[in-house]
Amino acid sequence: MKQTWRWFGPQDRTSIDDILQAGAEGVVSALHHLLPGAVWSIEEITKRTQEISRRVDGSPSGLSWEVAESLPISEDIKKQTGDWRQHIENYKTSLKNLADQNIEVICYNFMPVLDWTRTDLRWRMPHGGTTMRFDLVDFAAFDIHILQRRDAGHDYAPEVVDGAARRYSEMSEGRKRIIAESVACGLPGSKESLTLADIRRHLDEYKGITPEKLRRHCTDFLDAVIPAAEKLGVRLCCHPDDPPFPLLGLPRIMSTEDDYRSIVKAVDSSANGIAMCAGSLGARPDNDLPGMVERLGHRLHFVHLRNVTKETTGVPTSFHEAEHLDGDTDMVALTKAILLEEKSRRRHGRKDWNIPIRPDHGMEILDDLKRCGQPGYPSIGRLKGLAELRGLIKALSHQEIDA
Repeated sequence: MKQTWRWFGPQDRTSIDDILQAGAEGVVSALHHLLPGAVWSIEEITKRTQEISRRVDGSPSGLSWEVAESLPISEDIKKQTGDWRQHIENYKTSLKNLADQNIEVICYNFMPVLDWTRTDLRWRMPHGGTTMRFDLVDFAAFDIHILQRRDAGHDYAPEVVDGAARRYSEMSEGRKRIIAESVACGLPGSKESLTLADIRRHLDEYKGITPEKLRRHCTDFLDAVIPAAEKLGVRLCCHPDDPPFPLLGLPRIMSTEDDYRSIVKAVDSSANGIAMCAGSLGARPDNDLPGMVERLGHRLHFVHLRNVTKETTGVPTSFHEAEHLDGDTDMVALTKAILLEEKSRRRHGRKDWNIPIRPDHGMEILDDLKRCGQPGYPSIGRLKGLAELRGLIKALSHQEIDA
């Protein structure tokens, strides 16, 4: 596995020097300052590539931009409204410009309105560090009482609705603000966040868009861009929903193995692949992650290795980000499945046998607590996670793994 590290650009509290010292072999990045639907120009891509290639003192870092995450899909494309056709043409231009800089793996998601959703970005753990958390009752309190979405109570079990009412009645104004800001914080790396009015407007625009319709829109997008990706030699991969169940009445189409299989079958091409996010998919008890790699691994282009602990049963559920090796996902079995897929690819002579992985998210510990960096992306917490994963990969690689 090629061990990579997500970097948000020069403003990131983690520097290129830090990434090198963490032992990463490549960088995952994006042009977060550009709006979805805009063209990623050669000039902007080259600038980011050069930033990655240099240490703080200007000397060569030896690192390269391995994965573009994410080249975002605009809301117009998802809804097929406004300038969606032009945005698809812009997307193809961006793919060409990325390919010209030898960036071959492009990650995207098809989640409406909200990217990942949490109710607390810095939830205190018993050891004193912090982690990200999704509390279903808190989210229901936000949905029903803060956002005041029409008929929101119909989307939750009666006990969750009752719990949300009690929780809301006890909330301070500060706690209400923290939940609202956590839910609406926007894309990772983005400086923009949504207001309650923004969210309500987006929800109105998605009325009438069912999961089936959103899936058709995703297929239309893939029908348009995958032929271009094939010619350019780049591979697209879709990130799962996070969390992997419906929120705010919005459709979800990438939450289960069946969803993954549908996307892969929709446009049958090696350029149309999947991104395995162990934390996102792991928040559903019915997702078998090692089995998904065994059955769909031939289309696996990118992996996020992180873990979650589910706090309640069923779907939807409350959960929090766990230690990389200690959550509900069997990280040993998952890592072994990925190594077996790589072994199979080498045997078949595939050039893309070395699958890029990154230690996704992490707990804020030690000096992370003072840095106040990008939520979910602490320097030391991810370094710890990568070190644990590297040890696991090394140990499994020394075993005789039978494909």
